Amino acid sequence: MVEPVENVSSARIFNIQRYSLHDGSGIRTVVFFKGCPLSCPWCANPESRSHKTTFMRRSSLCLECEECEMDVDECPSGAWEQIGQDMTMDEVLAQIAKDDVFFDTSNGGITLSGGEVLSQPRFAIELLSRLKALGYRTAIETSGHGSTTQLMKIGALCDEVLFDFKMMDPIKAKQVIGLKLEKVLQNFKGLVEQGTHVIPRLPLIPGFTLDLINIDRVLNFLRPFDIKEIHLLPFHQYGANKYQTLGMEYLLKDVAVPTKSEVEAIRSHVAAHGYQVAIGG
Repeated sequence: MVEPVENVSSARIFNIQRYSLHDGSGIRTVVFFKGCPLSCPWCANPESRSHKTTFMRRSSLCLECEECEMDVDECPSGAWEQIGQDMTMDEVLAQIAKDDVFFDTSNGGITLSGGEVLSQPRFAIELLSRLKALGYRTAIETSGHGSTTQLMKIGALCDEVLFDFKMMDPIKAKQVIGLKLEKVLQNFKGLVEQGTHVIPRLPLIPGFTLDLINIDRVLNFLRPFDIKEIHLLPFHQYGANKYQTLGMEYLLKDVAVPTKSEVEAIRSHVAAHGYQVAIGG
């Protein structure tokens, strides 16, 4: 398990992305929490897995000058980059406030992502409480893998929860990515039952989740709930280069992205079950 930050006054953040259009309704500012208990081979943010501060070397920028001694502050070309910094509540809120005009005009807001938000739940709860008090619309992206008690508190402070369904075979889910499927499904049910607006998302990963058996297992689970909308997240290779810069092995480098026809087939199948389907979410 990822060790959470115990000090609620700060959190380890690895990115704050402004003007995002794919992480909730409207224009969003996305706060990325560092640390994740899962090990998805297709992860597009491998720098988020470890809770520890890490460093990334971009070989295309490196001058091979040996002057920086691998020190980020002394690197003349910016090739060495620190991933993860501890930020206080006020520092995070100050960054968010820069985008106020976009939230007002687009019905957007703030999304907490990761990594996994549940790896630093106490800070997330306090941040969401502050954001709601200030009138912001809030959302999280989560795998649902974590404390039920903390997730229910977080969900109660969100206008929407973007909930990823990954591998629906409990044995394979545990073996491949370390996910406790029964716990995750219980957490989803708890969110819905407490009245949280939850939007299921289905990553479409060749060899792992891009098949009708896995999709139908999700749809069968969702059938008893009053869910209107599902998002499909087709596999991409946007994060492939990060693995090399982090010195990590990327197992999916030769996997082709799904074709438009493959994605459309899944979209049509899900829509036939009565859902509004968005691609990308």
